[in-house]
Amino acid sequence: MRKILSFLGGFSTFFFATLAFAQEHTAAGTTGAGALVAIGAGIAIGVAALGGGLGQGKAAAAALEGIARNPGAANKVQTPMILGMALVESLVILAWVIAFMLVGKI
Repeated sequence: MRKILSFLGGFSTFFFATLAFAQEHTAAGTTGAGALVAIGAGIAIGVAALGGGLGQGKAAAAALEGIARNPGAANKVQTPMILGMALVESLVILAWVIAFMLVGKI
């Protein structure tokens, strides 16, 4: 039953997406290559957010594991962890800015 529901959910997602892409013109007048750039920008933001989330999750897990093993080192572990998370998040924000710059050039 679970496989059937998963299949129907995926099928309906692709079906409705096909109907949305079947329009000839959108409100902004994006067609052809411009639409592909917009789709690519959306995929790029999604991949960047996924990668950033995975990286931040691994960083937090490793830091918490280190703190759990040695609670006295919590102050020495916490600052580099937060700095690393900020750098990972800055890459996601950079991907977001680049995607919007690409869409703006359509």
